[in-house]
Amino acid sequence: MTIIESIKKGLVPIHPEGYPFVALFALATCVLGWFYAPFFWIGLFLSLWCAYFFRDPQRITPLRQGLVVSPADGVVSSVEMAMPPAETGLSEVPLTRVSIFMSLLNMHVNRAPMSGKIRRVSYKRGKGVKAALDKSGDGNERNSVIIDTDYGAIGVTQIAGLMTRRIVCWSEPDATIDVGERFGLIRFGSQVDVYLPPNAEPCVVIGQSMVAGETILADIERNYPPAKDHKAH
Repeated sequence: MTIIESIKKGLVPIHPEGYPFVALFALATCVLGWFYAPFFWIGLFLSLWCAYFFRDPQRITPLRQGLVVSPADGVVSSVEMAMPPAETGLSEVPLTRVSIFMSLLNMHVNRAPMSGKIRRVSYKRGKGVKAALDKSGDGNERNSVIIDTDYGAIGVTQIAGLMTRRIVCWSEPDATIDVGERFGLIRFGSQVDVYLPPNAEPCVVIGQSMVAGETILADIERNYPPAKDHKAH
């Protein structure tokens, strides 16, 4: 293995959505450093942090039927019964919601919690409330993806935080999506809520660290088998 191949293997890829931001940070670093040398080192640190923020590592997703995997890196901030956002049309009764808070040090690319067919993608502008606060999804910019699976519908809501409120979602209604597949990201501070299908029991606790596309949120097969008259693919 050559030196260049070793370096490439050790580096974590940057998601294309991050390229403009990394370039902007790097340009600002060069300009400010030209006028005042200490600014160069500060800018270099911030540029490296920006590249780190937009990292997009490969993940190994468990593929057994009935598993719900985490759509985001971060820490579980709540596990409770809650009403899904009204614009999703997901349910008229409370569902089990697992909220995952992502700090500025977490990887922010989001992945599908289960395989299925995308029923709806609903975006709503917000006011910029801190994402870590309870009920922040009511006032924040948010985007919800509803997926029809063999076990019923599951909802994933991306919630933006205070800084640079910008949610990116490239998934479209009627498209099929595989568990662990990337469907979007949130720029700079955010939260992701997962609304589980009825009777799905979460197997995570508040404070637990999550890895997008890998950590198991729930094992629905423990509760009931897939419906024979409903197939997502």
